[in-house]
Amino acid sequence: MTALSVCVLTYNSGRLIKSVLTPLLAITDDLVVVDSGSTDDTLAICRELGITPHYAEYETHGRQMNIALRHARHAWVLCVDSDEILDPMTLAWLAHFKAAPAPDPHTAYRLSRYWFVMGKPVRTLYPVSSPDFPVRLFHRDVVRFNDRPVDDEAEGFACSKIIPGAVRHDTFYSLHEVFNKANGYTTRLVKYKTIRPSLWRGIASAIGAFFKWYLFSGAWRQGKIGVVTGSYAVIYSFLKYLKAWYAHQPDAPHPRSRLPGHGNRTGEPVTGKQQKQ
Repeated sequence: MTALSVCVLTYNSGRLIKSVLTPLLAITDDLVVVDSGSTDDTLAICRELGITPHYAEYETHGRQMNIALRHARHAWVLCVDSDEILDPMTLAWLAHFKAAPAPDPHTAYRLSRYWFVMGKPVRTLYPVSSPDFPVRLFHRDVVRFNDRPVDDEAEGFACSKIIPGAVRHDTFYSLHEVFNKANGYTTRLVKYKTIRPSLWRGIASAIGAFFKWYLFSGAWRQGKIGVVTGSYAVIYSFLKYLKAWYAHQPDAPHPRSRLPGHGNRTGEPVTGKQQKQ
């Protein structure tokens, strides 16, 4: 038998959190929720399910996950975001994993994650293709998340395997959320990483993103959802350079302190692999 802790990050996650947590309760020996200051009904739903969330002020997704790992009681941990819903095949595999002897701690396991935007499946969402395969099940004495401001990944394992099934990553449920996440991710990127402060580079990057993530990716075939995902790629590509440029103006706030925009704190088109710069 292999005891399993499940770690979930939340922030104003009331839209999906019950659908995320309920199936996880059936396969975990220890469910850890780390919240970064929800003001909706997220916390009430967690308590309704018998879960007492921990609070941690948000800085980056990777740091938040590592905080959750410190609260976990068991060595083997499954990490999930509050917009990721595991399907029956994935849950059945996890039940089998728990019933078997513990594997080599240097082996990690990847979720098969399929991306949905505004309720529709998509083939690409800057800068990933769907499905992607982030490492999310591992031995916490071996693996930790790195500290990238976006696109954090689990590191430290020697080899990895893909878990069968299809995890639904239900991101960008409205146009407001598209702009909110683009704003939050680019703010965090400029705050924690050095980005060349060039408007011309931003314009070139945005044009390149339009061709790659709207035309060449085939997003144009998906109608209005393709327009949304293509626009996200263009906006993100330009905003990171615009914010870097603005932060380096003489009268601007210091880029490490007061850039506007917080965004959604969970599940970034992230990804073990997500947002390549």
